[in-house]
Amino acid sequence: MARGRTTPHDRAFGHSRRNLLRAGALLALGGAVAPLTGCDLLDRGDQQDQAPDPLEPLATQARELAARHRAALAADPGLAPLLTPIADAHEAHAAELAKLTGRPPASPGPSPEATTGGDRAAVLAALRKAEQDGREAAAKLCAAAPADRAALVGSIAAARATHVEALK
Repeated sequence: MARGRTTPHDRAFGHSRRNLLRAGALLALGGAVAPLTGCDLLDRGDQQDQAPDPLEPLATQARELAARHRAALAADPGLAPLLTPIADAHEAHAAELAKLTGRPPASPGPSPEATTGGDRAAVLAALRKAEQDGREAAAKLCAAAPADRAALVGSIAAARATHVEALK
């Protein structure tokens, strides 16, 4: 009884049909993978070097302003009717900016001490100054923003302007 090959092997060509099929499959697979590596689908190490989105500083500033207002609220709960809506607005702005940039919002750093210490007038003056600085930054960014982002940035600048007036 014969084992293994049942057909005679033709040594003139030196290749079996099975080996030719394997080589063809490897070539087809290699031909399909080669264009993928050219498109960087298999190598994603370079994507960490992307430039930050121009709106990220505005999002960071919104989170910091919200944190400052929350710290002032913790120091003086009597300011809640005034500061809670402003802090909520900043948090909403940070969330919308995070959606637009596609990056998750980072947690704000520690709040400056100017908002937690001193009398009420000093706390409100410090918050008003921070809001004014934030309004100016948003207005500058709005002028340079592309049309699809200018509306959001403009509304943030307008909100910050109303916050300045509310804190007087």
